[in-house]
Amino acid sequence: MKKLSIIISLAIILISCNGTSQNTIKRYDVKSGIVNYKTTVNGEIMGSKISGSGVEELYFKEYGSIELKELKSSQTTYIKLFDKEQNETTETHNMTKIENGLIYTVDFKNELIISTESAAMMSMEDNADAQQTGKEMMIAMGGEKIADETFMGYDCEVWTLLGAKQWLHKGVLLKLESNLLGIKTLTEAVSIKFNVSVPEDNFKLPNYKIQESANQMNNDDFNGSMMDDEMNGEMDKEMEKLSKMSYEEWKKGAIANDEEMSEMSEEELRQTYDMIQKMIKMQQKE
Repeated sequence: MKKLSIIISLAIILISCNGTSQNTIKRYDVKSGIVNYKTTVNGEIMGSKISGSGVEELYFKEYGSIELKELKSSQTTYIKLFDKEQNETTETHNMTKIENGLIYTVDFKNELIISTESAAMMSMEDNADAQQTGKEMMIAMGGEKIADETFMGYDCEVWTLLGAKQWLHKGVLLKLESNLLGIKTLTEAVSIKFNVSVPEDNFKLPNYKIQESANQMNNDDFNGSMMDDEMNGEMDKEMEKLSKMSYEEWKKGAIANDEEMSEMSEEELRQTYDMIQKMIKMQQKE
């Protein structure tokens, strides 16, 4: 589901910090891997039936400091109106690459690649325990480890977060279940290869123009792995401002400035607001 993916993606970016280009921090406790997934979506919401399917490929090396994901999916919404049934099908093709603190997002429709420098990734201390940091962030966002299970022969920690249940093997997602507003989504690995040689071709992006995002900063703006005092001060002010916002105040601004947010349900917006507040509190304690 598109709206759910916005929330999950935000959580994953916050959790999957890797570190500076000088000192790579392990995102996974597996050196390299190739994982293929399949996804099914089914459910009914406000009288409309939704069904969909998709496939995803994950390639990573250097313990996840370099990673590429590609997703292709199709989702159909069936609407019955005045005894007439209409359907609308949406095709999705996404590709994201992470490389030592830089995130590349491919826009296939406009043949463009957006690069973003993640402050969360770049500001992590050298040699930090990314696995432990990730778990602490999941807990701060309301996540909870509920079990240890085996999936396709691999030992997994089972976590719940934002209405989703995920199976993680040494930090690598192998299975995801969610049930949001009656829409059930199941993503499962169907092929898993760990600690193998991953061909360089699997990490290549399309030959599109690369455009820096508005908030991208040059490496000169960093002192080591930390932003300079002025930038830190501005960020602190923004975080302080956000921390004092009521849900309704934040919602008004979010809906007005973000088309994707405007399509979210009240429950999804509330979950996003609560997650942001928890992350701010966690940051302020550091």
